[in-house]
Order: sequence, then structure tokens, then C-alpha cells
Amino acid sequence: MTRLVPFCRALFLTSILATLSACNKGGGGAPAPSVAASAPAGAASTPPVGVTTVTAAQRDLAIELTATGTVAPLSSVDMRPQLTSVVSRVHIREGQFVKAGELLFTLDSRTDEAKVAQAQAQVARDQAALADAQRQLTRSRELLAQNFISQGAVDANQAQVDAQTALVASDRAALAAARVALGYARVTAPSAGRVGTISVYPGSAVQANTTTLVTITQLDPIAVAFSLPQRHLADALAALPGGGARVSATLPEGAGKLEGRLKFVDNLVDPASGTVKVKAVFDNGAGKLWPGAFVNIAMTARTLKDAVIVPQAAIIQSARGSIVYTVQGGKAEAKPVQLVHAEGEDAAVTGVRAGDKIVLDGRQNLRPGAAVTERPREGAAAASGAASAPSKKASAP
Repeated sequence: MTRLVPFCRALFLTSILATLSACNKGGGGAPAPSVAASAPAGAASTPPVGVTTVTAAQRDLAIELTATGTVAPLSSVDMRPQLTSVVSRVHIREGQFVKAGELLFTLDSRTDEAKVAQAQAQVARDQAALADAQRQLTRSRELLAQNFISQGAVDANQAQVDAQTALVASDRAALAAARVALGYARVTAPSAGRVGTISVYPGSAVQANTTTLVTITQLDPIAVAFSLPQRHLADALAALPGGGARVSATLPEGAGKLEGRLKFVDNLVDPASGTVKVKAVFDNGAGKLWPGAFVNIAMTARTLKDAVIVPQAAIIQSARGSIVYTVQGGKAEAKPVQLVHAEGEDAAVTGVRAGDKIVLDGRQNLRPGAAVTERPREGAAAASGAASAPSKKASAP
């Protein structure tokens, strides 16, 4: 048994050598290709990546800010009486538009009319006393010239005239105050606007500076209040001296669109939200904007002149920052870009030039230096097919 094992080993080695000799003879003596030698051939046969491209354009790009604004009147006045009285007559109706100075209410003024008459009578009495004092002074001066009275008597008459003059002035001031109080019986509109709900009627008792008679709201022009991010504060302030930035207000449910101007920037940035309150003023002759309503606001903060525009979808966020792939000489080239502003589907960037071919579809399969082949975009092909369909139908027999 011990002699059989070395014999088997020798027989196994002899068979392996014979097999290798036969393989060399069948292959004509050529060495077998190695795996390392076949790798470059596989790499050279990698097909190019199909991509779609767009051309980077150069144009002005308006920076549009959108927000939700609240319509607010430029003025809204609660009309309250300045005296305690009773309403005698209401001269307006609810919802009416009034002009500045138009009569709204008349209050019971009989008491104030009596006070005015009393003040007028007091003025007349004191004027008569002043006239008598002036005559006495004139007579005393004549007697002094004839040495019939002393200088002291003349001085006394002069003091009486001065006191009576001051009393007449006081009476006239009291008469003017009485007339002011009488004027409070006529309640007039301080500014033009629309009348709201009337809360009193003829015969209603009203308290001075307490009872609200009606509210008058100015509707034309009208303001819209909204908030701007802090980063656009400098743009808003710079636009104010030139008439304000252009602002558009879109009404809900397709009710229309109005154009206005930015007119006010608040003096405080809200630290909680990082925004500043602003107001834009709109012409509202048609009455489309109503106080308290919500509208969609779009404001042109500023315009980027001659910006290079690429599709926002073409920008790739990599570990080293934002890049785009361009096609040059049939190969993909990665270029770092800096995003300046994004507006809808467009983005203003730096790092590429106008006219560069920017890879849009297929960018996820690219590596720098990869071979590419351009193919038409699906939307363009569909549009081309839709355009040619009618002509084919027309040529059919």
C-alpha cells in the first residue's frame, strides 16, 4: 500500500504535462490572452452617453419677489361727536361715497345757539361800557388842559379804558368759543372716502368723544401691506427716491391684476422672522381692492443686467459645490458655477459663458471627460411630431 501512493502521484503529474503539451500544439504555440490585456479593449468599446443640451443665454433677469399682502386703506376715520347731544338729522346713507367737508350729521344745537347769543350780548354790553370810558377819558384830558382836574384823575380814566378794552377782548374770545361749540353740531367728513355702517339715527343720544357715528374709509388710492426679506431691504430703500419699485397685485380667482409702486418701508426689521414691513400704493378707481382682503404680491426688487442664464435643473450639487456639465469636442466637461439668483426654471450663474452647451438630460450619468452624443429633447421631438401630423393627414389619399 505504501508503494502505491508514490506511483499514483507520478501518474497524475505525467497526465497534466501531457494535457498542457496538447493545448500548446492545438493553439499553434500562441500564448493565451490574459485578463489584464483584455481590459483596455472593453473600455475602448464603452458607448457615449446620450444627453440633451441647452445653450446658455445672456439677457437681463428681473429679480421678482412674491408674497401675500393685505389690503389696507390709507386712512380710516371713526367719526365721533365732540359734544354730548342728540342727533337731529342724518344726511348720508350707508355705502355712500362722500367728499371732504361734506355734511354727515346734524346734532341738536339749541343750547349752543343760546350760548352764542349770550356771548354776543355780553360783547355788546362791554363795548358800550368801553365807549363810555373812552368818552370820560377824552373829557378829563380837556379839563386837565384847563387845570380843572389833576393828572391823577386822568390816569384813573385811562386805567378804566384799558380794563374795559381787555374785557371786550375776553368777551370776543368767549363768543368765538361758543361758536366753535356750535360748529360741533355739524359733523362733516374730514376726507373723501366710503361711508360704512351708520350706528345712529335721528333722536339717538350721543356722548362726546365716545359714540361712533360712522367710519369713513379712503379707497382710492389704497395700500397693500406685505413683508420683504431682510436681504432685499437695501434694494427697497434704493428704489424709494425714484418713485418706488414696481409692484403688481393679483386678485384671487382671476379677478384681475393691478400695478402699483412701493411707497413705504418700515424702520424696524422683525428679529423673529427676519423681514421688514412695507407698503405699496395702488390706484383703485374701479374699487377692485377692498380693505382687509388678501392678494398675491409680486415685486421687482432689481434687474440683473446681462446675466448668463441656464436652466435651474442643469445645476448639480456636488461635494465641492455647484457644477454644470458642458459639451466641448464631444466630451463632457464639469464647470463650477456660482448661483446668483434663481427665478422659476431659470438661474443666473457665473462660471460659464453665453453660448456654452449646457447638459440638461443625462447629466446624472456623466463623468468629466466622458464621451457624449447629443440627442433632441423629448419636448422638442413631441412638438415636431405634432406639427408634422396634420401635414401627413392632409397628404393621405
